Formats: sequence, C-alpha cells, structure tokens
Amino acid sequence: MKVGDRVRVKTSLKVFHHPEHKGKAFDIEGLEGEIVRIHTEWNGRAISPNYPYEVRFTPKFVTHLGDHELQTLA
Repeated sequence: MKVGDRVRVKTSLKVFHHPEHKGKAFDIEGLEGEIVRIHTEWNGRAISPNYPYEVRFTPKFVTHLGDHELQTLA
C-alpha cells in the first residue's frame, strides 16, 4: 500500500473518536478512505509502528490502522 491508495476497513473495529459518535463505540468496518501518510520515521529515526497507515475517511475523521485491518480497492 502507498499514499493515495483507496482502502476499506475489512475487520470489525470499534473506535471512540469518530466526530459524529464522540465517546461512544462506533464500528468502522466497511468504511472507505484514503491513505494520507505512512509512518516509517520519527525525528529522523526509523520506526516500526504497529499501525503505520494514517487513513482519512472524512475531512474530520482520520485514524491509524495496520495492514491486517485494511483492504486495497481497485
């Protein structure tokens, strides 16, 4: 996967920071978004984060996901 790829959440995943459901569990399975950043370094040092893909679903909803939670769309 690379920046700009369209992706879909392929597993049941509850988040608590969705702007329309603040503080309540919201399942994002099936939501489609775009990879906007892949975290591979911090302050110039290489890192290996568990959830490196920063995915934007709406202008106000962005979350970090791992490759085991995403499916690339054609």
